[in-house]
Amino acid sequence: MKTGKLCQTSLVVAMFIACVSLANGQTNSNARASRPNILYIMIDDLGWMDLACQGSTEYHTPNIDRLARQGMRFTDAYAAAPVCSPTRAAAMTGLAPARLRITNHIPDRWSFYQGRTLGPGASLNHLNPSYKTVAERLKGAGYATAFIGKWHLSGTRWCDENRIYLPENQGFDINVGGNHQGGPGGEGSFFDPYDLPNLKGRKPGQYLPDRLAEEAIDFMKKQKAAKKPFFVCLWPYTVHWPVEAPDYLYRKYATGKPNLHQKFQAMVEGMDIAVGKVLAELDAMNMSDETLVVFTSDNGPYIGDNGEITNTKPLRGAKGYLYEGGIRVPLIIRWPGRVRPSSICSEPVVTMDFVPTFLDSVGVNYTGTEFDGESLLPLLTQSGKLARSAIYFHFPHYAFHKDNHMGSIIRSGNYKLIKLYKTGELELYDLAADLGETTNLIKTLPELTSRLSAQLDRWLKETKAAMPRLIKEIPDNELYGRR
Repeated sequence: MKTGKLCQTSLVVAMFIACVSLANGQTNSNARASRPNILYIMIDDLGWMDLACQGSTEYHTPNIDRLARQGMRFTDAYAAAPVCSPTRAAAMTGLAPARLRITNHIPDRWSFYQGRTLGPGASLNHLNPSYKTVAERLKGAGYATAFIGKWHLSGTRWCDENRIYLPENQGFDINVGGNHQGGPGGEGSFFDPYDLPNLKGRKPGQYLPDRLAEEAIDFMKKQKAAKKPFFVCLWPYTVHWPVEAPDYLYRKYATGKPNLHQKFQAMVEGMDIAVGKVLAELDAMNMSDETLVVFTSDNGPYIGDNGEITNTKPLRGAKGYLYEGGIRVPLIIRWPGRVRPSSICSEPVVTMDFVPTFLDSVGVNYTGTEFDGESLLPLLTQSGKLARSAIYFHFPHYAFHKDNHMGSIIRSGNYKLIKLYKTGELELYDLAADLGETTNLIKTLPELTSRLSAQLDRWLKETKAAMPRLIKEIPDNELYGRR
């Protein structure tokens, strides 16, 4: 089955990079005279519609909008999961969360399942060092590597026994602020002095996104001076809860005390400003033309208890849900000379694709069977299609809000099938005609439903995906907290 629409442009990129198809397990052969730097920006809880370049009129994001004009914007990009830790693990390894057995935000808690008879599939609270991360692969190829921001893959607490799971022990030369925490802390934690155990304050009152941007800039400057290519993961804690921004930004959106939505508008602009500082420094160092920049999010947005923070319209659902609002995310990729400015791609892509894309771009050999993702270079260079016929998701959990369904997904072409575990029901949507997932087509398209369901089942079996279990079958010490 063909994968669907090619990226929309009539221009054939002159500087085409030839790469061997990965579908048959062949190694890539991407020879280049020089290798790009890589700046990988993953925002926390940024929704698909939380940027002006995505069509929103509520958010002011001129720097990211400019990045979109300079590169390719993907309309159908997906996070590997509707919550953070699984997506981040997938981003580091190129493997699906189901295969990694990291399928919920760390840690999965007994409190999510109170009053339920069906409990979660088993999920780990760390990324095992046995997996070779993209940082380890690039470091082996001579890259300087930096992790700056939210990690959330190193257990449930800050302690010596969990240090083996930290970024500095998984391929990164430096780690600024990456630890076990899923957020920066409680109220006021976005301002110096911070609540992060491995980030000391240095400018009282400084906004955390600005501090992390400074750290990224400092690292890039050092590598330029050393004439060494770099791989920087700038994964700031913003725009995660608590919703906080500097007062000068609040005043742009509220005449008095701002409400949560106004605070979030300010927070999104604060994020854009911090990202803009890093991009501006690349320009100042004359390094933009030799740097591959990826900008994306780890899952859909946290919208608040009553949608008072933001919304995902026209999408359905939000963070923690299997609907598009939970997994469809912004994605912009800029690579001057390789990616046509202002280009748009509607091909479905997913977090696991970034590892093979990065390796392909710098000429690091790998086999197509190593990853659940696929190199995006054919799309970026307008040279061809992806080999796969579908992408998959597995979320056998209740999220923090406890209002979602446990389930798994296959998206093939324009169709998306959801398998719900509590009831065994199936939902089928045509995303081209019904982006808001309002009309279930299982009775209208029974043959397609059956085929996609069987295909999803085969993938779950192949990845050895952990399935939901009866609550009574789960050991007391498997989940965090008290039963």
